[in-house]
Amino acid sequence: MAKAIHTMVRVLDLDRSIDFYGRAFGLEVADRFDFEGFALVYLRNAENDFEIELTLNKGREAPYGHADGYGHLAVCVDDLDAEHGRLGDLGFEPLDIKEFHRDGALMARFFFLQDPDGYKIEVLQRHGRYR
Repeated sequence: MAKAIHTMVRVLDLDRSIDFYGRAFGLEVADRFDFEGFALVYLRNAENDFEIELTLNKGREAPYGHADGYGHLAVCVDDLDAEHGRLGDLGFEPLDIKEFHRDGALMARFFFLQDPDGYKIEVLQRHGRYR
């Protein structure tokens, strides 16, 4: 069974977005990861472990529209390879499995697919922070 774990939105100003989500919904920074070209900030509260992932693409100055501002819904599964095969067998055309490494260690193993309206869904191997 898949468990929804976060949704991602692209932002132009992390501090402004962190302030908004904190004041509006009581969400706090759970984790923050800075990469060369982008930064990820995960927000959550004590109510549950579903998170909002704020993604800052460094160097971006133009505001995001709804068409390119939506990122993805993410779910995690116990067996990523089996889930990839099952979804492929259903004709959903999942993209290739990818791996994300940070500081020499596996951070995430995942693939994307799209729903009938073209919205992206990230499927992650249950591992590390992705539970």
